[in-house]
Amino acid sequence: MRPKPGQAALLVLLLTSAVGAHSAFGKKKEKPALPSQMSEQKRAVHALNRLTFGPRPGEVERVMALGVDKWIDWQLHPDKINDTALDARLAPLRTLHMSPHELVESFPPPPVIKAIAEGKMSIPSDPLKRAVYQAQLDRLEEKEKDKQETASGSTVASAGNGKSAENTADSSDAQTLADMESRELLDLSPDRRMQAVLQMSPQERRALPLALRGKREQVLDGMSPQQRETLMAINNPPQVVAEELAEGKLLRATYSERQLQEVMTDFWFNHFNVFLGKGPDRYFVSSYEHDVIRPRALGKFEDLLVATAQSPAMLFYLDNWLSVGPNSDVANGIPKRGDNWRQRARTAGPVKQSKGKRSGLNENYGRELMELHTLGVNGGYTQKDVTEVARVFTGWTLKQPERGGGFSFDERMHEPGDKIVLGHRIKARGEKEGLEVLHILAHNPATARFVCNKLAVRFVSDDPPPALVDRMTQTFLKKDGDMRDVLKTMFTSPEFWAENEYRSKVKTPLEFAVSALRASGAEMNDAMPVARQLQNMGMPLYGMQPPTGYSMKAAAWINSSALLGRMNFALALVGGKLKGTRADFESQINRGGAASPDAPPDLPGILAALENSLLEGDVSKQTHDTIAAHLDDPQISRRKLDDPAGTPNVGLIEGLLLGSPEFQKR
Repeated sequence: MRPKPGQAALLVLLLTSAVGAHSAFGKKKEKPALPSQMSEQKRAVHALNRLTFGPRPGEVERVMALGVDKWIDWQLHPDKINDTALDARLAPLRTLHMSPHELVESFPPPPVIKAIAEGKMSIPSDPLKRAVYQAQLDRLEEKEKDKQETASGSTVASAGNGKSAENTADSSDAQTLADMESRELLDLSPDRRMQAVLQMSPQERRALPLALRGKREQVLDGMSPQQRETLMAINNPPQVVAEELAEGKLLRATYSERQLQEVMTDFWFNHFNVFLGKGPDRYFVSSYEHDVIRPRALGKFEDLLVATAQSPAMLFYLDNWLSVGPNSDVANGIPKRGDNWRQRARTAGPVKQSKGKRSGLNENYGRELMELHTLGVNGGYTQKDVTEVARVFTGWTLKQPERGGGFSFDERMHEPGDKIVLGHRIKARGEKEGLEVLHILAHNPATARFVCNKLAVRFVSDDPPPALVDRMTQTFLKKDGDMRDVLKTMFTSPEFWAENEYRSKVKTPLEFAVSALRASGAEMNDAMPVARQLQNMGMPLYGMQPPTGYSMKAAAWINSSALLGRMNFALALVGGKLKGTRADFESQINRGGAASPDAPPDLPGILAALENSLLEGDVSKQTHDTIAAHLDDPQISRRKLDDPAGTPNVGLIEGLLLGSPEFQKR
């Protein structure tokens, strides 16, 4: 959502001086020798800004009433927090609780459709699932037909797209019919609407998404979750999985009461990053986040390290499932043992290598395990250690990943013999070798320091105090990597509560967007427009392709185009232009102590109320004066010669505050 031309000019005028006052946006404040501590109200705001995705209306007061320290302890024990309201919001997103195998079965990827077309698999009997499969089979058949016609030279090019005139006419007729039927669909009950779609011809179903453009929610209204998913999956099954995953993340971040658990889940996903866009990984990522990371986000580091190492998402993302020991049975063409295995072994040769198949030792996981997951780039390991770790993890593989298969250890792929890792002799024990290496890495002091420093960067400062990292590291080693104890050490440190750390961390795009949703009391019925805005801001959910994950430091996110993108998001949110989401700025005004916007407009009072509500009054004089000086601008006051008491544009004031340097920081 871009501001209107008049608004754009106003934004530049309003924010130039404010941004200039904070030209350091990401610059660190000078640290006093002995940092002064925060007031109790600031402690509440600071705790909410650091341990959650941002305070919601009235939450600062609730935390102060409970006591900041008690509230932090409450957040450290998410199992004690009732989150049933969030569960109700997530209930329609059925894919979030499906196993990878169930996801593949319900939302078939191209390899499954191809296997069915070749007679290697059968179509499910469930009518809704069958509709999805049949639509994909029809599409595959159409593609194959086009290829054959093109290859045989029988295609008469039409409009330069390589399709026959007859096919083009059929497509046009199908589109016309789909347009007519889409209008009729809106008058039917949800069940009859679903049946009407199922009875359409393949051509009509393919044309339906274009016909429904802008009407999707009307057509889906009243349908069951499975019906909604089916209707969307007819066009693109894998996209349903990806969209519900993104929606689930945004709903959890915005509405979960277990905020620290969600913040830590996001932290660990970023630490053990996988990429949604890599083939079958989209079918593994949901389970990876839900079953591997979230339950262990506040537990012991070693448990999380082992779980990620054995997860299909990580095995596929870093290609370890393809890694074969150079001296293994598979590499040497020795077949599985059976009645005639000795005779077959004498005639068998080494396996032939081909694209996408097991092709030898793969060091991707071994390298990232030490560089990014445990020791850090300066953690004291060598290239020899990388190779040895890769040899250790040969045989850690997957069974049919294209069909949602899980972790499996294949002895025949495993490199035989002892290995030497970081000076430790790892005796030949098959799968247990990997567990031994993970144990060694999880208890290495370099790992403790690397992880604790990264936690301090997320929660305290882009350049965390060494003394704090030292204490956290000691706790990590003493408490066997228990994250709850490590976080307690950080949250009770004077460095965490130092006055100069208040609103000193620049928000990532995800943190900014979700904090704006929470601060404005937004009701989000469709999270996908927000997800698309995050993509525009350079942080697509689950979309970081390199294993490094997204940066948590200001330098990666602060520039003029990024600031404009954030302002556009804020204006779209408060201006009602973010489809499926509605901000509640009227209650913000009332909570801040101003009269309703329905009363005679008091713009200075409205500005003060929004400053109190959105920023707890923590607005610099520069930002306040800049906005206050332009309250009479027609873009805000909406006063005209024939209507001097027009209803003010309260949303624009709120949008400017959400885009202010103060709100950009946590």
